[in-house]
Amino acid sequence: MATILISDGEQRSALAATRSLGRAGHHVTVLSTERRPLAGASRYCRGSLHHPDPTADPAGYRRFLEQAFRDVAPEIVLPMTDVSAPIMLAMRPSHPELVIPFPSQESYEAISDKAGLMAAAHELGIPVPRQVVLDHRPEDGCGAADRILAELHLPVVVKPARSAVEGDEGTQRFSVTMIPDRESLEDTVRAHPEAAYPLLIQERIQGPGMGVFALFWEGVPLAWFAHRRLREKPPTGGVSVYRESVPLREDLKDYASRLLSHFGWSGVAMVEFKKDEATGTPYLMEINGRFWGSLQLALDAGVDFPRLLVEAALGGNPEPITEYRTGVRSRWLWGEVDHLLARLRRGGELRRPHPELPSAMSALGTFLVPRLRDRLEVMRLGDPGPFLREAAEWLGELRGR
Repeated sequence: MATILISDGEQRSALAATRSLGRAGHHVTVLSTERRPLAGASRYCRGSLHHPDPTADPAGYRRFLEQAFRDVAPEIVLPMTDVSAPIMLAMRPSHPELVIPFPSQESYEAISDKAGLMAAAHELGIPVPRQVVLDHRPEDGCGAADRILAELHLPVVVKPARSAVEGDEGTQRFSVTMIPDRESLEDTVRAHPEAAYPLLIQERIQGPGMGVFALFWEGVPLAWFAHRRLREKPPTGGVSVYRESVPLREDLKDYASRLLSHFGWSGVAMVEFKKDEATGTPYLMEINGRFWGSLQLALDAGVDFPRLLVEAALGGNPEPITEYRTGVRSRWLWGEVDHLLARLRRGGELRRPHPELPSAMSALGTFLVPRLRDRLEVMRLGDPGPFLREAAEWLGELRGR
């Protein structure tokens, strides 16, 4: 059995990985900016280490990692976010004794660059949204809006090519912005700093999101999985809080396989698409080259991505998983509560339902009367510590709102 370090212990993905690998007999230590991280409350965690915030103090985080590598002497290190992953990958050449089961740093950076990813997908014949790319911050936001709207129709979505950029003063994070009108477009283009560029401005695809989850190792696919989002936080699009395992569409599997093979992928990846509700065409949104927040659903459906990844990384020969249970549903309870509170707060949405969402009353009903087979993502009877810790934190935040 291996000694494993898992980063970002406050993340639900870290909790799912800790439970998976701890049950398999590995010795798991989690790292976190929080002194009482979610994964650290699990019975399957041997210990947790507190460290500086890598977004504010990347140099301090690197010093911490150097010490942790000496103290814990792990065989495997699993980065869990797009902040910790590039820092750890950059340290890999100076730590050949460690196994970080990710692709090369070049491949990871390539899929993290949305502009380059969209160009590669287009060359591979994979549908991408119509878009305009601004390479640099324009001096005139009005003129930039003219050029954009000459090619695209509103509403559009503004996406920085990279979601996180490390600089001298820490890591800057950038988010996706939905733009309904020309004035908002001008303001958003002007508001983004030069570090956020290139900017992708894409026509918004109206329809449901579809995720394809994969594990490739040295060019060989070892596992596939797919789910559909039933509720998100915030309600109009974001993190899934209620989702269901579904059969993997062959066209999406083909697109994902082409992309991951193109980039020489080894490791896990989430390839995100959005289906145009008018045409049925699935459009590529992005690739996340790391574990995802809803990882526990895949485990519940029979695809143990962390165990397979570690087994492959340690030189084993895991049997590829070709089937999984569909119709399995997973609920992130406190995320669902936040979803409902947002629906009920926003100016009477019980009376004015959103065109892309079930009514708030319907959402409330399915929350209060769940299916008997639904699984709670964080709460497990044999490992209740993380749920109790998360509940205490959520209630504390509620009092502070």
